[in-house]
Amino acid sequence: MQFKHPELLYALFLLLIPIIIHLFQLRRFQKVDFTNVAFLKKVTLQTRKSSQLKKWLTLLTRLLLLACIIIAFAQPFSASKTALNTIKETVIYIDNSHSMQAKGNRGELLQTAIQDVYKNLSGDAKITWFTNNFERKDASVQEVKNELLSLTYSNSQRTIEDVLLKANQLFSDNEASDKQLLIISDFQNQTKFPAIPEGVTVNTIQLSPVTTSNINIDSVYITNKTITNTSLEVLVTTQDQTVQTIPVSLYNGRNLIAKTAADFSRNLQDKVRFDVENTDIFEGIIKIEDPKLLYDNSLYFSINTPTKIKVLSINQANANFLQRLFTSEEFDYSQQQYNSLDYSTIPNQNFIILNELEQIPASLTSALTAFSKNGGSIFVIPSNSSEISSYNKLLQSLGIGSFFQKIEQEKKITQIQFGHQLYKNVFEKEVVNFQYPKVNSFYPTASTSANALLFEDSKPFIINNANTFVSTAPINIDNSNFQSSPLIVPTVYNMAQLSLQLPELYYTIGKQNSYAVPVQLQQDEIVTLKDSITSFIPLQETKESQVIITTTNEPSKAGGYKIENKGTYLKDVSYNYNRAESNLQYGNPDNWEGVTNYASINEVFQSISDANSIQSFWKWFVIFALLFLGIEMLILKYFK
Repeated sequence: MQFKHPELLYALFLLLIPIIIHLFQLRRFQKVDFTNVAFLKKVTLQTRKSSQLKKWLTLLTRLLLLACIIIAFAQPFSASKTALNTIKETVIYIDNSHSMQAKGNRGELLQTAIQDVYKNLSGDAKITWFTNNFERKDASVQEVKNELLSLTYSNSQRTIEDVLLKANQLFSDNEASDKQLLIISDFQNQTKFPAIPEGVTVNTIQLSPVTTSNINIDSVYITNKTITNTSLEVLVTTQDQTVQTIPVSLYNGRNLIAKTAADFSRNLQDKVRFDVENTDIFEGIIKIEDPKLLYDNSLYFSINTPTKIKVLSINQANANFLQRLFTSEEFDYSQQQYNSLDYSTIPNQNFIILNELEQIPASLTSALTAFSKNGGSIFVIPSNSSEISSYNKLLQSLGIGSFFQKIEQEKKITQIQFGHQLYKNVFEKEVVNFQYPKVNSFYPTASTSANALLFEDSKPFIINNANTFVSTAPINIDNSNFQSSPLIVPTVYNMAQLSLQLPELYYTIGKQNSYAVPVQLQQDEIVTLKDSITSFIPLQETKESQVIITTTNEPSKAGGYKIENKGTYLKDVSYNYNRAESNLQYGNPDNWEGVTNYASINEVFQSISDANSIQSFWKWFVIFALLFLGIEMLILKYFK
């Protein structure tokens, strides 16, 4: 037992005063002679004994009465070390990701969490809490309750590392404070727990769904495209082995186009195919019916009117290989000879190839530099007899280093940077037995830019900086067999594709997405993204002939959006939620070191309340004081 005012206990020494008074009686008895002395001696003896006992009982009750009063004023109490800490900080994390839509014993997991937290919040303490897309520091109980009632699902999911990092930011820097972190989640795809920051106590509450099976639309992609039709393939997956088939519907806007079924009788995934007629705009929606998780039952995609990528090759060498590469309908390919170049066509292009020019005049350097700054892409191929100084002026203005004198030496191109943007999704795996091309001569370069292809001695063959690509060797058939190598197709083709990154079928909300819209805007003009309800202005960069749009967490709602400029329609773009949350695999907090896992939200709040509670006993001592006062009065009145 401890005391709030222990200094008052010194008053217990005052109890010595009545003891001294009782021990040293100041009153003297006077002798009186009387007859019948024998009888009076007996009466006197009995009276003195009774009086002495009564005095001792009165003394005891008075001492106990005064002691209880003194102890009551000292305010005794009992409490744990946690409760005695005057600074207590509690941060609550509520997982509001889409996987919390799964059904538990009492309904959706998120709604259950909201109800339990709402019920357990009380008092006047300030509360700090956060979710995947929201945070609130030092809010009152009523403010938190109001915010809980308006809590909705988020398209993003924090990892445990992110949760601990965010909570650590919300805690104060006071090392003496008691820091409690409550994590309320289903812990989907969380397999391990990271190191806990020092001084933080982590309590977890895992909300588990009744069933962990789910059917979802994983992806959709174009498998073939003709003049009249486009073939779509949809991958549908399931975790429920009892499901045999499920209907899959294809919509164009609100119109049902086709319906088929996914068959899971032999596998837990199936691909279904749709053939649709080519139209100017196709606002695609693929739907299934699965009551377990609703957010992944629809997948949105957009097929826009094809926009041709404008490619210009400026030639002083044979360009037949380029003509063969850019014959498809997605390119608008043109070529001009070096000595008859029309400079006015340069700003209107998306991708320009310098095909082995012997010299690059200053006027062309200036035009290409301006073209690059406005978002255009350039591929520089030197010739066997390039004028180094003119090339270096262009390369330096493009920020991609410089050439040294040509070296006559045969080298093989043996290293492919598979992670480079040119080769992403080109190879199913990193090949090692490739038939590598070679060159007979090359230009050494002083460049720290990214390398796409390397020679056998790790010197660069193709270097890249932003939207500029440079070959360090001529690729004509006299100097190299690169034109006949399978590598030339993805290399040059993807250079052209990157020059105008048109919107894909769909994008994932929460990831950084970037694409170009071919439109020429006037100064201070912007493009907006809008659906049937809302509109917003995305992050955008205006170039000469295109606008580059970048999105991450906006839009926050899955669906089809129109890209507009001052009300004028430009293109369609679609966004979907991250499909990773469709995989209902969960971690086990009971196996995480340093973490206390509770069965319910009520239990963890009760545990924290018990740990922080202080048992006060002063009222009991007041009651005892009154009790001893009553006993004393009874002794004085009735004791004979």
